[in-house]
Amino acid sequence: MKTTLILSAMALALILTGCEEGEPVRETSMFKVTIENVMVEKDFLYSGVFNTPVGAMEPGGAGPGNMYQFSFEAGPGTLLSFASMYVKSNDLFYAPSGEGIELFSGSVALSGDITSQVMLYDAGTEVNEEPGTGPNQPLNGGGGVGTAEGGVVQDISMVMDGFTYPTVAENLMVTIENDGVTGFTVTIKNLEGSTTPIAPGVWVIHTADNPLFEVGMADQGSGLEGLAEDGDPSALATHLDMNSGYVSPLAPGAWAVHASSVMPIFTNNSSDMGEGLEDLAENGDPSALAASLMAKAGVIISGAFNTPVGSMGPGALLPGSSYEFTFTAEEGDYLSFATMLVHTNDLFFSPSDKGIALFSRGTAVSGEITSSIMLYDAGTEVNELPGVGLHQPARLNGGEDENGNVRIVDDAFIYPAVSDLVKITITPM
Repeated sequence: MKTTLILSAMALALILTGCEEGEPVRETSMFKVTIENVMVEKDFLYSGVFNTPVGAMEPGGAGPGNMYQFSFEAGPGTLLSFASMYVKSNDLFYAPSGEGIELFSGSVALSGDITSQVMLYDAGTEVNEEPGTGPNQPLNGGGGVGTAEGGVVQDISMVMDGFTYPTVAENLMVTIENDGVTGFTVTIKNLEGSTTPIAPGVWVIHTADNPLFEVGMADQGSGLEGLAEDGDPSALATHLDMNSGYVSPLAPGAWAVHASSVMPIFTNNSSDMGEGLEDLAENGDPSALAASLMAKAGVIISGAFNTPVGSMGPGALLPGSSYEFTFTAEEGDYLSFATMLVHTNDLFFSPSDKGIALFSRGTAVSGEITSSIMLYDAGTEVNELPGVGLHQPARLNGGEDENGNVRIVDDAFIYPAVSDLVKITITPM
């Protein structure tokens, strides 16, 4: 009788645990994964200084017959602004309108003479004196020490100071050349018959209006005053540089919980499996990959994430926002996922091809796992300059096929550290 009771207790234990005799009990947990876009919003894309005349050995002004040049990369939807002091003045400067110059008409790049889009402006920061003779003008040893005006930025044609100024075309010729793709070179030539030197200046590529000034409004206090009164672009250049840089959304993605022996999304240094990663990495569309994962051997559970936390519907992940997804897994399971870095041709964030172990010695993984995430190149489309390339999703898809391998990105471009782009945490629940 005693033996029968012992055997019955053992049978009950096996039923309750769902395990065969001798099989260890495996820990189980629900997990929440949070993918946060931690990029810092920037006002401008790229910016720089022009301060050395062509052929000169060191920075300085460009007198009649001399010129400045600067080059940059830009894509459709961007604008160019720049500014350079009219040196024989108190606070006058040359610039395009506050809105800037459109660099593309559709997909056609701007090229040729753009002098007609450049104006002479009064910064409104110092009272004007007769051009070239005023004692408080830079060439006469008095830059930036004249009487404060407390005015607004105006086209010189609207300034009734009693002085006469030559037209822009009498002093300058401004041209822009395009390399047929996204490269541009701007030349600001001070003509032989010009009545003034021009000073070092700044340039900025942007998408929003009025990066340097707004007509009818006071100087923004970001350094235009120093440029317009003293021909010194340094303060304005510093402001632009601090507020320029690469920023990108992340795209909806796909995830899978799988066995340790499975590499469900890609195999490092091998070509794309043709199961949907290409569409995710090039177009930010995870639907094909999510569908293939559902049917893949060794995948226990899978899904897609496409709606930022707090949003009413699917969309891209902008800076400061996050995606979340949850699942239940047990000891021995691994997690893989992928999400596109949108302003690229085919780059995506992911753990290694083997995924991330969800338990360590019976304890569920918890905390930030960003250090285990890499930026991969899907190897399906030739890379272009991040945020600028003509065939990136924000512009035109359908870039040149690469026929390469999936790998950690290793092209000639510079990318911020992964931790400056994304933060990923996993939380047992």
